[in-house]
Amino acid sequence: MSTVSTTRSGWVRPLCWSAVLLDGFDLVVLGTITPVLLSDKVWGYTPAVAATVSTAGLAGMTLGALTIGTVTDLIGRRRALLVAVAGFSFFTLLCAFAQSAGSFGVLRFLAGLGLGGCLPTAITLVTEYSPRGRNGGPTTLVMTGYHVGAVLTALLGILVIPSLGWRAMFVIGAAPALVLLPLMLKYLPESPSFRREVSKRGLEPVKSLLRPEFRRSTLAFWVTSFMGLLLVYGLNTWLPQIMREAGYPLGAALSLLLVLNLGAVAGLLLAGRIADKVALRPVTLGWFAGATITLALLSIRLPSVILYAVVLLAGVFVFAAQVLVYAYVGRLYPAANRATSLGWTAGVGRLGAIAGPILGGALLSAGLAFPWGFYAFALVGGLAAISVSVVERRSAVVVASD
Repeated sequence: MSTVSTTRSGWVRPLCWSAVLLDGFDLVVLGTITPVLLSDKVWGYTPAVAATVSTAGLAGMTLGALTIGTVTDLIGRRRALLVAVAGFSFFTLLCAFAQSAGSFGVLRFLAGLGLGGCLPTAITLVTEYSPRGRNGGPTTLVMTGYHVGAVLTALLGILVIPSLGWRAMFVIGAAPALVLLPLMLKYLPESPSFRREVSKRGLEPVKSLLRPEFRRSTLAFWVTSFMGLLLVYGLNTWLPQIMREAGYPLGAALSLLLVLNLGAVAGLLLAGRIADKVALRPVTLGWFAGATITLALLSIRLPSVILYAVVLLAGVFVFAAQVLVYAYVGRLYPAANRATSLGWTAGVGRLGAIAGPILGGALLSAGLAFPWGFYAFALVGGLAAISVSVVERRSAVVVASD
């Protein structure tokens, strides 16, 4: 590899980490502005309208992951990531100027189309520029950007909304593109494996996912990703309210959400290091099993110290388990359809991201949120563990031969 290539390859992780950070912004931004839209009755905003807008954004991300992930295998990782970041940032900026709930929902959908392509493309690039033998560490490290983005957005909401208003949040969310896009244009390299496989394009990457040698693994990954993102979005949306239903004060309920996400960052770093030393299959299974156990424990009224410890562990297991799925996919599929497989895995998972808040909301409406909400989430974690165990026992080091 030339000196120039080596220098540019050093930019892959920080640039991809920054792209994933935008996903963390998107996870939290609606939660920071919705109370303002509701209390000020902006556009006649109601909880039902808020749910529709949220679903529109997630639907856009689902379609974005399914389509842009495939486009990545057609036009290259570099160009696809540039298009994804530019599209998300442009429509996020336009959200600041929305004049109705309908236009706001449409813009959130369009922004989601771009954002949906960021994660699978970023993971693909990081995987293909990772040293041999690094099974999960690079992927989990890059995905810490997701939670850093979420935490920063929550803090920005506290600081910005009272003084500048809710529209400023979308201006801030679009602003990173002013720095990120020029840096990507100058420093982000194309994947060497994509350049070698360029003659094998067309619709082949999509069709190959369901070929006999990949079919079982593909379907198993789709089910696992659906369950994993159901947990991620279900818990982030409803954990504070479920804890309030259990009798905990609001301050404690919100603190638990913070602890959950702190556990997520710790879990990502820990899971990556262990996966690098062991293998992705047993670590992914173990992480989903840990998620199942800790979520089941939350159905019991626990002393405060133990409660915070269990929520921290839930964060360690739940969020990293889903990221390990992405790492597993990235290592199992060859370069010719790696981005497509990641895109479809993330896209099907986004359906779980829609289902998670719906499930939690239904249980709350029925007065069953505690303890049945945690029983339901624990069951989902168990089903994810079962589905990932169905993945073919093929050596997950395909990258080494790319």
